[in-house]
Amino acid sequence: MLLTSRGRFLLKPLVTKIKRQGWKFRNGKLNYLRLRFSKTITIAAIILAAVIAGNTVSAQVTPPPLTSLKSVSVPEPNNLGDFVKDKVAAIKLGKALFWDMQVGSDGKTSCASCHFHAGADNRSKNQISPGLLRINADGTVNPDTAFDVGGAPNYQLKPEDFPFHKLSNPNDPKTVVSDRNDVSSSQGVFNAKFVDVKPGSAEDEVKNELDPVFNVGGTNVRRVQPRNTPTVINAAFNFRNFWDGRAENIFNGVNPFGLRDPNASVVKAEKPNQLKFVKIRLNNSSLASQALGPPLSSFELSADGRTFLEIGDKFGRIDNKKSLSTLPLDNLDNLDNLADTLIGPLLSSVEELTGNLAQIGNSKSISTLLQNVLSIRGTKLPRVLGQKLSRLRPLGKQVVHPQDSVLGADSRSPQPGLKDKTYDQLIKDAFKPEWWKSNRLIQVDAEGRRNFVNSPDNSSKTDEYTLLEYNFSLFFGLAIQLYESTLIANDTPFDRFLTGNTAALTKEQQLGKDLFQGKALCIGCHAGSELTAASVSSVAKDGRIKRAPFGAKSPEDNGFFNIGVRPVTDDPGLGANDGLQGNNPLSEARLAQLGKFQLLLGENPPTLTPPLNSSEKVIADGAFKAPGLRNVELTAPYFHNGGQATLEQVIDFYNRGGDFGALPPLNLSPEEKQQLVAFLKGLTDDRVRLEKAPFDHPQLFVPNGHPGNQRSVIDDGTGKATDSLLEIPAVGRNGGSAIQNFLE
Repeated sequence: MLLTSRGRFLLKPLVTKIKRQGWKFRNGKLNYLRLRFSKTITIAAIILAAVIAGNTVSAQVTPPPLTSLKSVSVPEPNNLGDFVKDKVAAIKLGKALFWDMQVGSDGKTSCASCHFHAGADNRSKNQISPGLLRINADGTVNPDTAFDVGGAPNYQLKPEDFPFHKLSNPNDPKTVVSDRNDVSSSQGVFNAKFVDVKPGSAEDEVKNELDPVFNVGGTNVRRVQPRNTPTVINAAFNFRNFWDGRAENIFNGVNPFGLRDPNASVVKAEKPNQLKFVKIRLNNSSLASQALGPPLSSFELSADGRTFLEIGDKFGRIDNKKSLSTLPLDNLDNLDNLADTLIGPLLSSVEELTGNLAQIGNSKSISTLLQNVLSIRGTKLPRVLGQKLSRLRPLGKQVVHPQDSVLGADSRSPQPGLKDKTYDQLIKDAFKPEWWKSNRLIQVDAEGRRNFVNSPDNSSKTDEYTLLEYNFSLFFGLAIQLYESTLIANDTPFDRFLTGNTAALTKEQQLGKDLFQGKALCIGCHAGSELTAASVSSVAKDGRIKRAPFGAKSPEDNGFFNIGVRPVTDDPGLGANDGLQGNNPLSEARLAQLGKFQLLLGENPPTLTPPLNSSEKVIADGAFKAPGLRNVELTAPYFHNGGQATLEQVIDFYNRGGDFGALPPLNLSPEEKQQLVAFLKGLTDDRVRLEKAPFDHPQLFVPNGHPGNQRSVIDDGTGKATDSLLEIPAVGRNGGSAIQNFLE
C-alpha cells in the first residue's frame, strides 16, 4: 500500500487481492476511496494474510493531531469594513431578518422555517418531495413527479419508511428489497403567482394556482424542496454553500453567483447627490451568497413573481409612486432592490429548462414547476417584500425573549416584535452611509435601463427606488452572513478532548474516534478541524481543484464527493450547470478545462500534476459538498436526499460501500459500528441541544403539514389546504429543555 505525502491511500494495486471480499468497483477500478491527512502518515500494521484468507483488511494509522474547532478563526471578508460600520448592529439586523415570518410571501415562512432545529429541520409531515431533479443519461431533464413514500403529499413519515433504499441485509448491497428516489426535505410555500403587497399586512396578495405535483385531491399543499435541508450551524466555515456549491465564495451584493454574473452591480453614493454603479466582491462570503437564494424561491419563501421582461409593469402598481413619492425617502420599502438585478440573469436557465422539458413531452404545468426548482426562477420580488417590511414591525408576529442574546434589549415581551426599531433604522445602524444615504433615486424603465433622477416622473413606464431600497440585497446578504457566523458549535466533547480533557470522550467514543480516522475512512471527506474537506482552510491548503488519488487520477472540486447515495441521474449535483448566460458548469474543475476559471472565479486555477487536460474526465456528476459533522446527532434525516433516518443507518450505508458502487465496504463489526455512532454523538454541542446562546431565538410558528393525511385535506376556501402550525417557543440566552430529534 502506497501513501502519498498528502496522506491519501493509493489502493489500486490491491484490487485483484480484495475482489473476493466483495469490494465495490466500477469499470475495474476503485471509485472514491480516499483518506487524506496534511502530513505523511505511517501504517502500524497491515495483516496481508487476512486478505488472502478472506478476512477483514485491517490497517491502523496514526494521523497528525487534530485541533479543536476553537482554534480555527471564522472566515471573514477582508474588505468587510468598506460596507459594515457596526458589526454588532449588523448581527442584530441579520437575526431579525433570519427569523422574521413576515419575510415570507405568505406571512408565515422565514429563513428559520427550515433551519429552526439545530440549524436544520426535524419536521416529518408533508416533508416528501418526488424525484424532481432526475435527468436522462444525456443530461436532459426527466422529473419524476410520483410519490413513492406515502403515495402522495402530506404524508406523515414513520421510522419504518427509512432507509429509502431498503436491503434485507444492511451489510450486503445486493439484497435490495425496495428502492425509492423520493427526498425527505422541507416544506415551503404554496404554488401561487404574486399580485401585490397589502400595505400593513404581512401576507401578500397572490393568485393561487393548482400545483400539478403538490396537491391532495386537487387541493394544493405546501411545496417541498428537492434536496434535504443542511444545517446553517458551522456553515460559515464552508468555502462554497448549498449542496451543489452554487453559493459562491465571492459575494457580488446581488445574487448567489459571485463573479459568474458579469452584470451584478450595486449603487454607491460618493456624495449624497452623486451616485454611481459599482461592482463589488467580498471573499469568504458564501453565506451571503447563499442568503439571496431563498427569498426568490417559489418553493421556499415566495409567491412566483413576474420576469425581468415585465419589469415595466412589475413595479408600477407595486410602488404606487403617486402616493409613495410623498413619503420620506428613508421610509420606503427596503427589500425591493433585488428583483431587477437577480431575475434577469436567471432567464437563460428558465428558457433552456423549459426547452428541455418540451423535448421530452412534459406538460406546461410540469415545466413551470421545474422552472422554480432550486431557486432558479422563483421570484417573490424583494422590493415588494421591502415595501411590506418597512411598514411592519420587525418580528411583529413573534415574541422575542427578553433575555435573547442579540435582540433582548429591544424585546416587547409579552407583546410581539421589537420596540422602537424599523428595518430602515436597523440598516442605517449597521452599514456605512455611502450605501444607503442619498437624496437621489435610481429609475428603472420598462426595458430595464437605469438612470439617476432627482424625483419620480409619475410615469407608468418607469419606477424609482431609493438607494437603501436598491442596495437591499447587499444588506440582506451581509447581515444574514454575520448572524450565521455567530452560530459556531465548537464546545463539543470532541473539542474538549482535543484540548486535553481526556475524560471528555468515553472509552467507546475514543475507539470510535480511532475508527473515524482509520479503518472507517471517514476522515477522507470529513477532514480537518472543521470535519469537512469543503472548508475555507482546506481549500486554502490543498487548492480549489485537485486530482483524485486513484485510477486515472481525474480532477475534482475539493470537498465535493460522489459517495453513491443515489444514481447520478437522480440528481447531478455538482455536475449541473449554473443556468446563467453561457450556462457554465458548477464544477470548478470543468471551468478550468474550459479556460473560464479566472474569468468566472477571479483567480488563476491551481496547477495540477500532471497538467489539466481539456478532454479528460472530471469527477463531478452526482458529487455533493461534504458537510461538517458537529451536531450530526440532531440533524436527521441524512444525506442530500434525506434517505437515512438514524446514525446507525448511516454507518450501515458506509459499511456496505454505499448503495450505488462508489465506496469500498468497511467490514466493521457490530461493536465497531456502535463505537462509531458513539463517537458521532460526541460531536454534539450541548449549547445547540439546549438552545443556549448563541443558538437562542425568537418565537416561531412553522407550517407542519395539513390537517388530514395524504388522501384527504381541508380546503381553506382558496384552493389551499388549511395549515397546521407548530409553535417553536422563544428561548433566551440561558436556553431551555433539550430539543427532540427527528421522528422522536
